[in-house]
Amino acid sequence: MTTEDTPSKIGPCGVDPRLLELLICPVSRGPLRLDSENCELISEKAKLAYPIRDGMPIMLESEARDLEASS
Repeated sequence: MTTEDTPSKIGPCGVDPRLLELLICPVSRGPLRLDSENCELISEKAKLAYPIRDGMPIMLESEARDLEASS
């Protein structure tokens, strides 16, 4: 079976859900949860929100929003 045989499923914010299952926070190495309302991946452990732009998660600490600073 090739990738052409498997239809790609686009989830919220234009991201393939299979990709989301593989990603971890690059800072804490902990799990991420999708905030589909804001199109961000949330790391509860690191208190960071990574943006999703054009269906691509931006997994750079310098691009992440500090959840404690925005409270």
